[in-house]
Formats: sequence, C-alpha cells, structure tokens
Amino acid sequence: MTTVLVLNGPNLGRLGSREPDVYGSQDLDALRRVLVADAAENATVEVRQTDDEGELIHWLHEAVDTSRPVILNPAAFTHYSYGLRDAAALVTKAGLALIEVHISNPHARETFRHTSVISSVATGVIAGFGFDSYRLALKAVLGFN
Repeated sequence: MTTVLVLNGPNLGRLGSREPDVYGSQDLDALRRVLVADAAENATVEVRQTDDEGELIHWLHEAVDTSRPVILNPAAFTHYSYGLRDAAALVTKAGLALIEVHISNPHARETFRHTSVISSVATGVIAGFGFDSYRLALKAVLGFN
C-alpha cells in the first residue's frame, strides 16, 4: 500500500487559530482526519508539520529514499527557499509525484506571495480551495504513475 507524505511548513501548526479568515477554522488534526478518510483503502497518509526548513528538506529526502509521493505545503518557504526547491526537485526526478498545495490563493494576496520557487519542479500546484486543495492533491497523487 502506498504511503503519501503530507508535509507542511512554518506556522501551519497554528491552523484553526491563525488568521481563520484566510486559513479556515479547522486545525491540522482535522486535516489529518479528512485525508485519512479520503485515502481509506487506497493509501496510508502521514501528515507532518514543522517550522524548521532543514527538517522539511530531510523529509523530502526521506520521500526519495522510501519512494513515497508528497503533498507539500511549503508555506512561507514557498517564496525563497532554494534548498527546499532543490530537495523537491529530487522527489520529482525520482519519478515520484510532488504536488504543491496552498490553502489560500497566493495570487490573491500580497505581491511577495505571488512567486513560488517550488512550482517549477512540482508535478502540479493546487491552491485556493482550503482543505480541499489537499484532497484534490491526494486524488492526483493516487492517480499518478
């Protein structure tokens, strides 16, 4: 059975209380429950969150080493982390899916959020649909070969 890594960057551990008008009122545990239910018989889902760039990079290396597809919400690292971009590229170069997700639509927000250094190496990008961004990404990952 496939294990999908759902990796979340900085401040996403504050979901539910951080800017609910932008990110919604549900927390990371609610996201975990939704994705585990969606994956049900098709896959195992591991939802992780870190505020540490190095740890997120390590998890991408782990995905390559264990042949696991990734759903990645790089959060603030989206806009400037070339280290994270290079680790994400390793995932897709290994033939694994890596879907970049965002809860909000970065293009409808501040100008600095319009640039993603991750998008060019991702298999695809889904943004602006709240937790449904992750759900759509999970469907895409499970259909990816």
